[in-house]
Formats: sequence, structure tokens, C-alpha cells
Amino acid sequence: MSQEEKHISANEFRVNEGIRVAEVRLIGPDGGNVGVVSIKEALRIAREADLDLVEVSPGANPPVCRVMDFGKFIYEKAKKEREARKSQTKIEVKEIRLRPKTNEAHRGFKVDDARRWLQQGHKVRVTVKFRGREMDYPEIALEDLKEIAQDLSDVAVIEVPPQMEGRTMLVVMAPNKAVVPKKKEKPEQAETKEEA
Repeated sequence: MSQEEKHISANEFRVNEGIRVAEVRLIGPDGGNVGVVSIKEALRIAREADLDLVEVSPGANPPVCRVMDFGKFIYEKAKKEREARKSQTKIEVKEIRLRPKTNEAHRGFKVDDARRWLQQGHKVRVTVKFRGREMDYPEIALEDLKEIAQDLSDVAVIEVPPQMEGRTMLVVMAPNKAVVPKKKEKPEQAETKEEA
């Protein structure tokens, strides 16, 4: 049993002699309801089946216990959690940093990067950092951000409109779901769908 499995079993479930109640509602090894029995009878049934008695619902009155292979149960539970974590997609926020005096060519490269990231499904945050007297002309940066948002409007939607945060003006764009392609299926999954 791995550390993770021990951690799950110690915190979530009481097993066999760890169950300290007089009587329990028992679910048999086949999944059928045996009924309300004493804890000694439930432990005897579990031992005869060469399985464990696991408390699955301690809040019920009487608590619900099930006869099952606890090691296999914990393994399956950990496996499901790993699969769930694997299937979750992490949305990363990429950032483009500009200055009010950034020239057109450099800004074009940055817009191309943003387009690529948006097509990959990432969010993009475009920031314009002000220094010194540049703070007197925020409309220049606002125009730049609006122009960038317009250039990317075919692949992005504005999530956070242009706004000032201290000496920085920013806009956050998210991928347009209608344009961004879905993740490609694994080859095995595609083959099984074709056979059906």
C-alpha cells in the first residue's frame, strides 16, 4: 500500500475493528442489503468472505458498513482521482508586456505571439507599463490596447476591459470558444468510435 493510499484510508474510512458501534446496517459482498446486524455479526460475515468490513456512511443511524476488499477499494479510488486530475485542463495566463513607445514592428510580433497562445487555449494578458511623465498620457496606451484587442478579435474575447492598476494599464483576453479547436482525441479512442 502506497503512502497516498494509507493517507486516504486513515482519514476517510474506519475498517474492521476500528468501527466502534453496537450495530450497523450491512451491505453484503454482492452489494445486497443484509439489514441491521450487530458489529460482531458483521465482522464474522466479513471474515467468512475473507474481506474487510468498511464503514461507508458513518453519519447514518445506524452507520452503513459494507463487506469489500478494502485494499482494492482504496486502489480504485486513488486511480479515479489520478484520472480526474489528468483530465483537468489547466488554463495558463500568458503575458505580453509593452511600453507606450513600443514600435509597430515589435508590437506586431507580440500580437502574433498572443494569437498563437489564444489558439492553443491560453488566456492572454496585455500590459502597458508607464514610467515617469508617460503617466500624463494614458490615452496612448488605451488606443494601443484597443488596437491589439481589435487585431485579436477573430480568436479572442475581452475578459477584462482595459483598466489602470497603478502604473500599469492592462487588458485580459480569453480564447473565443467558437474559433479555438477542441483537443484532439487519442488514436485509440478515435478507433473505438469508428468501430461502433
